[in-house]
Amino acid sequence: MERYYQKEIECASREEIKAIQDEKLVKQVQHVWDSVPYYRKLMEEKGVTPADIRSADDLHKLPFISKADLREAYPYGLVGMPLKDCVRIQSTSGTTGRRVVAFYTQHDIDLWEDCCARAIMAAGGTDEDVCQISYGYGLFTGGPGLNGGSHKVGCLTVPTSSGNTDRQIMFIMDLHTTILCCTPSYAAYLGERMKEMGYGPDDIPLKAGIFGAEAWSEEMRRDIEKTLGIKAYDIYGLTELSGPGVAFECSAQAGMHINEDHFIAEIIDPDTGEVLPEGSQGELVFTSLDKEAFPLLRYRTRDI
Repeated sequence: MERYYQKEIECASREEIKAIQDEKLVKQVQHVWDSVPYYRKLMEEKGVTPADIRSADDLHKLPFISKADLREAYPYGLVGMPLKDCVRIQSTSGTTGRRVVAFYTQHDIDLWEDCCARAIMAAGGTDEDVCQISYGYGLFTGGPGLNGGSHKVGCLTVPTSSGNTDRQIMFIMDLHTTILCCTPSYAAYLGERMKEMGYGPDDIPLKAGIFGAEAWSEEMRRDIEKTLGIKAYDIYGLTELSGPGVAFECSAQAGMHINEDHFIAEIIDPDTGEVLPEGSQGELVFTSLDKEAFPLLRYRTRDI
């Protein structure tokens, strides 16, 4: 049985989603034009004003923004709200140069946690569940995002963070954890360690896992599911867009659902920047429709 956190929006028709996107995009473009001089300059260079954006069909007229822009504008150049209204930052690991720092108002955090709550419920989570968050906390978005989502669903939330594997296993067994949130490679490692300790899939109380923050294969999914006796769900996100919960899998495990009331996805030709037709392979570009503090329009993810 499919479960929903916000059913009316998660089951909305294409027309309803399109109407929401049209309305939010028009408002967001005006907000960015008024509040983010860096992006306004990019729009001016492209000869675009907010008046040119009447619906999501006009999205292609806007300039892209890339990681290079985020580095250039670091730390405060892309912030869309007064700092007194911003309540938190999160950051990337900075493995490829200067860190990306993303900003959040309380409203931004609430919407992000809603997205993570949708992912947990799509994986079968309810307020009866014990949800162990074994993603890193701190600057990394994994821990805080799913922690907030788990609270919203009403799960008993176990904020173990990453590492200390034997303690993780102790909590899974003692607290009868039913949902595990971590990277797929850590889930595989936990599974191997539990096997070494003599636990079979029938001994392990887990029923579902929400795994993301790195690429993994179908083969790896099947291995994890077999070892832990669970259904393993994929979750996708980027610090730049808030964190995990931009997209997630439901019980069908047949690909990810984008939270399209908050994010518009485009697929472009990475060389020409041209928007490609539905079903083509290309670079993923995201627009955040209602982020206040760090509102990115047409952000090039570099993900194919």
